[in-house]
Amino acid sequence: MYTLGDIPRSGATFFAEKTAIVFENKRLSYRELNERINRFANALIKLGLNKGDRIAVLSENSDRYVEVYYAAAKAGVVVTPLNFRLSEAELVTIVDDSGSAIYIAGDGYEEKSRGLRKDLKNIRQWISLDNEADGYVFYESLLRNSPKNEPEIAVDENELAVLLYTGGTTGLPKGVMLSHRNLLTSAFSINLSYSFTRNDSACQVLPLFHVAFWTIFSLLIVGGKVVIVRRPYVEEILTAVQNERCTHVNLVPTLLSWILDHPRFDEFDLSSLRLLAYGGSPIAPEVLRKTLQRLPTTSFAQGYGLTEAAPFVSWLKQEDHDLIIQGKRPELTRSIGQGAPFVEIKVVDENDVPVKVCEVGEIVARGKNIMMGYWKQPDITAKTLRGGWLHTGDMGTIDQDGYVYLMDRKADMIITGGENVYPKEVEDILHEHRAVLECAVASAPDEKWGERVQAVVVLRTGERATEEEIIDFCKSRLSHYKCPKHVEFWKELPKTPVGKITRNAVKAHFWKDYDRKIA
Repeated sequence: MYTLGDIPRSGATFFAEKTAIVFENKRLSYRELNERINRFANALIKLGLNKGDRIAVLSENSDRYVEVYYAAAKAGVVVTPLNFRLSEAELVTIVDDSGSAIYIAGDGYEEKSRGLRKDLKNIRQWISLDNEADGYVFYESLLRNSPKNEPEIAVDENELAVLLYTGGTTGLPKGVMLSHRNLLTSAFSINLSYSFTRNDSACQVLPLFHVAFWTIFSLLIVGGKVVIVRRPYVEEILTAVQNERCTHVNLVPTLLSWILDHPRFDEFDLSSLRLLAYGGSPIAPEVLRKTLQRLPTTSFAQGYGLTEAAPFVSWLKQEDHDLIIQGKRPELTRSIGQGAPFVEIKVVDENDVPVKVCEVGEIVARGKNIMMGYWKQPDITAKTLRGGWLHTGDMGTIDQDGYVYLMDRKADMIITGGENVYPKEVEDILHEHRAVLECAVASAPDEKWGERVQAVVVLRTGERATEEEIIDFCKSRLSHYKCPKHVEFWKELPKTPVGKITRNAVKAHFWKDYDRKIA
């Protein structure tokens, strides 16, 4: 049996004086990190929390946030991380649904959280993570008054560890229940895939309220170093990688594109980067080709996953990227790779029967990393996990070598004039246009076709393009029925906190005056 709490406990034994965490001007050894984690775990127990109780956390990335995850694990308590960009009403909905007993507010979120008190009647204690604030118990005060010995709480690997709410783009957020075993299976799978060792150091860029927090588990298991960036600002990322000689960074394609386009990119020494992993959304082939050119000594890997899979499902290996560079398998730029270690993947039809090679169906996955279910939603859980397989809602194909190709989200498919169009295929072409910085393709209502292919484009600074030019560009590369009927030019596209373009929000813009969002 192995739980999240065993990671810092083992680290304090095997890597005691080695640096575990770097955050801004602070450095913590494995011994120091474990002692602080123990103190907060004992504080939670002293505050009256029992096994299985939930604590809600609203904070940006920091070393203390990492401590909260591990301390809760040792105390048998469940962490409910909160997206700091949510409205007050959305936060109240999630905290109430989780039944959290403790609320922790990070730097800058004390006032916002104070405004929630009138609606959050079940919170027994309010804790300020980084600053002393009226009405809060200060985190450091709790640590000073708590012992550093290991908590005497027996925690099982199959118990709930993290209750992580999905974005709720199709309705109310769903609480994804991830056990210790779910998270550790994924962490071990990532370690095997990416060959992490004690000599690696990773830059934690993406928010710790997101399932991309896997870096803090994977690297600390093997004795590596985690360098935490408070928010994903490009210059801070480049500085952290350079100054801490980071060997790994995990990014979403949008953020990767911003980094490559940064005017001072070439001024930073990124030669320490051994592996750049990307995921979170499909990457445009043009962006991938540019990345391979700008970082010629770095290896690349793509990870595909979901919150419900904790998150690792498949990966496009470094060797696969070599085949792309050598021109031997250019089609792999469109692939999300093969099944990750400990994970099975197949593609099925609407009756859950496996489809033939290269036929489109829904991607499903099975493994010990797959969630326990959705919090207090047994019906949705049963539907999503039917037959023992996680139904991802993603449409794709699988070739004769087991490479999976993601076509789109099941709900995003456009039916225009009776033909099916997958937005990603159109977006990949749009990205090849010299003037296009970002784009999104979604359905829009159309009197003639029922639904039309609608493109929204953000142009690069100093570039110009017309609607007719963009459409003609697509027609030269795609079947005409797949090409946008209309193109709008926006200054920016709506995105999630981790930089993923929210295609549903673009679609909602065009359907806002209709009772439903399909023809």
